[in-house]
Amino acid sequence: MKNILKSILFILPCLVIGQELSRRGNWQASFKEPTDGFGAKVVSIEPNSPMDKANIKVGDIVLKVDGVHVSSLEQWSTIFYSLREDKEIKLMVRRLDEVFNVKLSLNAIPLEENENVETIYGQIVSDAGIKQRTIITRPKNVKGKFPSLILVQGLSCSTVEVFPGRNGNWSKQIKYLVENSNMVVMRVEKPGVGDSDGDCSETDFLTELEGYRAAIRTLKGKDYVDSKRIVVYGSSLGSALAPLLANEFNLAGIISEGTFYKTWFEHMLEIERRIRQMSGDDEATITKKMNQGYIPLYYGMLVQQKTYQEVINENPSLVSYNYHSGRHMYGRPMEYYHQLQKIDLASEWQKVKVPVRILYGSNDWIMSEEDHHMIIDILDKAKHQDHKLVVYPGLDHWNTIHKTPDDSFNGETGEWDDGVPKLIVKWCKEILY
Repeated sequence: MKNILKSILFILPCLVIGQELSRRGNWQASFKEPTDGFGAKVVSIEPNSPMDKANIKVGDIVLKVDGVHVSSLEQWSTIFYSLREDKEIKLMVRRLDEVFNVKLSLNAIPLEENENVETIYGQIVSDAGIKQRTIITRPKNVKGKFPSLILVQGLSCSTVEVFPGRNGNWSKQIKYLVENSNMVVMRVEKPGVGDSDGDCSETDFLTELEGYRAAIRTLKGKDYVDSKRIVVYGSSLGSALAPLLANEFNLAGIISEGTFYKTWFEHMLEIERRIRQMSGDDEATITKKMNQGYIPLYYGMLVQQKTYQEVINENPSLVSYNYHSGRHMYGRPMEYYHQLQKIDLASEWQKVKVPVRILYGSNDWIMSEEDHHMIIDILDKAKHQDHKLVVYPGLDHWNTIHKTPDDSFNGETGEWDDGVPKLIVKWCKEILY
């Protein structure tokens, strides 16, 4: 009996790990996300979609999904990514002064459609125990072992899957790299994003890092991958992880776009100063706001490792400087930033031995140009042999060309420039061949 029980206990974890991730459900509708109060407002609905057939109308407010109140951006993101195809959901909806319930099942998000490559949907299980969606593309109808590019994305809880209908400039950049690099390209969805298990709004930094580690281990083990010719391409916050991952896994090269070098505390102070400048404050006002507001706010949060709410409870005068929620910033939990503040990412650049290519957009108001030059300086001091920095004219932090940083800051449309992914492909060839 004991042997039978041991066998069952051994098999059960294997069954859990072996289960395929189910496909995310497709709202086939767009919403205005909750910013103040409850509910997500329906902005558009596709004809003949489950939402349309359930008699949901544009202008309706979705108050609850499966009993969970839609009360914040973080909660809406969690709900948005947690829905699965063909699984019945219950919505509480308000139309003017009428509140009613609706049951419906969503269709699946369509799969990617790429030219000239085979697209392989898979999954990894990180050491944190979370199943995460992977998407690997490789040249079609060609045999042999290929060089590879692994993408490490930025901070936000947004998908790296380019399914039909996604046409933002970041998606265009990914699609160009997939279809035109003649390399294996690997992406991994964060916990709670895309088809991945978990909750991105509650995932900390170290847990997210484990997903990238598991992805690289998986990539290196593929029989069609040349494990000695893998380049890591990091964008935004992911670019700061690139040297850490390259050093740890002995990767062939680093491409870093829109990065930071200093601690997150320093980064947040710099970005707040830039935001005040671009908002039109004079320098005397900015200095006052930095000293009285932003420095104590971020010192409490990042150096003293408190939540925003704890800092504000101790010093109520800081409430006007805080535009984040009580325990989240940019959709991520405080634990994420506490861990990020402690980890020494800057020293990883000193250890780098492989080729490095760094890209900074001249209209990037999120990251500091100085940080990019600091990386080059530290590589020079370490007598690193192969590194370049390109400041790309007009490029902002979101892969868009603008005339000025203010145009980007004010949300102007801007233009797409395929010169950026072309440069990344060129750099991959320089590094690998």
